[in-house]
Amino acid sequence: MFVAADSEWMAHALQLAQRGLLTTTPNPRVGCVLVKGGKNIGEGWHVRAGEPHAEVHALRAAGAAAQGATVYVTLEPCSHHGRTPPCAEALIGARVARVVCAMQDPNPQVAGQGIAKLRAAGMAVEAGLMEAAARELNIGFVSRMTRGLPFVRSKIAASLDGRTALANGVSQWITGAAARQDVQHWRARSCAVLTGIGTVLADDPQLNVREIAVERQPLRVVLDSTLRISPSARIVQGGGTLIYTVSAAAQKHDALTARGAEVIVMPSAAARLDLTAVLRDLAQRGINEVLVEAGKTLNGALLRAGLVDELVLYLAPQLLGDAARGIADLGELLRLEQKVELAWRDVRRVGGDLRITAEIKHV
Repeated sequence: MFVAADSEWMAHALQLAQRGLLTTTPNPRVGCVLVKGGKNIGEGWHVRAGEPHAEVHALRAAGAAAQGATVYVTLEPCSHHGRTPPCAEALIGARVARVVCAMQDPNPQVAGQGIAKLRAAGMAVEAGLMEAAARELNIGFVSRMTRGLPFVRSKIAASLDGRTALANGVSQWITGAAARQDVQHWRARSCAVLTGIGTVLADDPQLNVREIAVERQPLRVVLDSTLRISPSARIVQGGGTLIYTVSAAAQKHDALTARGAEVIVMPSAAARLDLTAVLRDLAQRGINEVLVEAGKTLNGALLRAGLVDELVLYLAPQLLGDAARGIADLGELLRLEQKVELAWRDVRRVGGDLRITAEIKHV
């Protein structure tokens, strides 16, 4: 049975976990607080993979006072040996009295085993407090562990009538500076930014994080079935770029590899990339969240395949007309049942534009 104080301390643990938003990939974002006599005696959060987990930081801060304390942690303590020892064993060794978890770890290597180990050691363990908030914070990690797919978020900048560029391809800039700055935060939290060869050829984007201090850049991913990308493209420069293709052109592979890119040849279906296979490969590489920044062709293909989980749509107060390019090529829909249905998650102004965050309702 949870009491009001439990919610207050778990809310603090979630705030701590939030501090790892840009750094923990591929690991989950986790916060931990140790409380004794109604006071915070130690806290911590997981900063980056390979370093101590949140529980270890909190236990170190508490020292010997940890004995008999209540632990508030946003994710079930791990029970297996990975890059670091099991946190469940550290809590048992510290002789804490009670552990409150926001959610069970979806990682099959843990999946309740941490809770079971703590209970077997005689500790009182409760789970499920503020679970929705903890899941939202780790939406990509949960997706990768439960579906074998990253969480896919598509960012689109459009006019009020849903147009992303003029018919001639001109699109800079539909939205204002504040919206473009806001996009940098979505890139920074993402493990990878994905685009198609059409966008690369038209805009020559870098798709890196700018104007925000970050420790790591997201992986840049290009889908290019026939390998039309130039080795001099800006997205290839500096390394950290994956190019998925079905082309086996060795000379082009060598030129791109020499620039620091990694070229991945996938099995082809009618000379096209299998989008599900691409995303599964990214998940196997530890990619939790993917931000799609692409045109109507790739956006449409991902939506038709049911692979987009969320839209982040920036709408500018302007009209570009029917001849301009649309948001997504969905083909001709003959029945309303074919529509892509959304659920609003958040609507707010960003500078002079409107930002709508919407969940894709999967059937």
